[in-house]
Amino acid sequence: MDVEITRLQLLAAELERAAKKPDLVARVFEHADLTPAQLSAADARISAQTEASFIRHACDVLGDITFAARAGLRVTSASSLAAYISKYSRDLKQVMENTTRFHRFIDPTLGFSMDLSGNAATLGLHWKDARFARYHRRTEFLMFAAIARMRTLTGVHLNPIEIRFQHEVGRHEARFLRLAGFPVRFGMEQMEILLPLTALDLPIPTYDPRLREHLLAYGERLLAENGQERQSLRSRVEGVITQSLPGRIIRAEDAARTLAMSPRTFARRLGAEGTSFRQIVDDLRCDLAQTLLRNQMTLAEVAYALGYADQSAFSTAFKRWTGHPPSTLTVRVDHPVQP
Repeated sequence: MDVEITRLQLLAAELERAAKKPDLVARVFEHADLTPAQLSAADARISAQTEASFIRHACDVLGDITFAARAGLRVTSASSLAAYISKYSRDLKQVMENTTRFHRFIDPTLGFSMDLSGNAATLGLHWKDARFARYHRRTEFLMFAAIARMRTLTGVHLNPIEIRFQHEVGRHEARFLRLAGFPVRFGMEQMEILLPLTALDLPIPTYDPRLREHLLAYGERLLAENGQERQSLRSRVEGVITQSLPGRIIRAEDAARTLAMSPRTFARRLGAEGTSFRQIVDDLRCDLAQTLLRNQMTLAEVAYALGYADQSAFSTAFKRWTGHPPSTLTVRVDHPVQP
């Protein structure tokens, strides 16, 4: 799954500005298996996985859990088809309608929905590729970037009623609130951006109905021609496991049933991809554990979230995965690199 490279170019620029030290920037590129030369092509695309890795390592190297959210608020432009359709739309309501229809061109890992009820307009986000739910910093970047894009398109410093994330950030929540200047809530049932209904009427100064109709027709044609992007079985399994969390890990036979396969076919197809259900579970648990620990969750909370019977079992597994106990992994929250 690929995304426009302009987002990663902005993130790299923000990293250079925040780090001030070339060796820190180089370390992030190395961890993300990326080179600066790969960012030079204006019309290139990059895998969503690479983008997620870059964002995660940038936050870790800077010791700043809010770096991705802060970078998201600095997004002023986008080059996807949906972005151009939005640029020539009449008002913010049409922008949100565009987003729900053409989300594949914005980010293939996410889907969007719009709901109008009471005094709020809700832009809901859901994972089309659930394995990306574990990349919390990327999720924060995308949702704060959505706010920044609304501000750029309308020319109004729009503040939502609140935004809601599904993941937890522990005692860091106050830092996100200070950064945003509006309510930011974590550990919620859904990912959502709540706006006042009056915001939907905000006009888009660059509105051009004829150009918008032309781009809409082009977008519909692309949707019809391209179909749905196929995921590897491993990706689908990671999504199924992620959706079973927190608190339990789905069994292999249940995962096979969810994906409409017999247990034997399921194991055989995973073997053909060079992996197994147990290996996928271990890799996913290891990856999530490091994110949750950096979110300042306690060992007991992480153990529960990842489906372990107790803290001791989790600590033993973590040391087997990484070679060191989980207590050594923390975000340097007290002295982050200052922007």
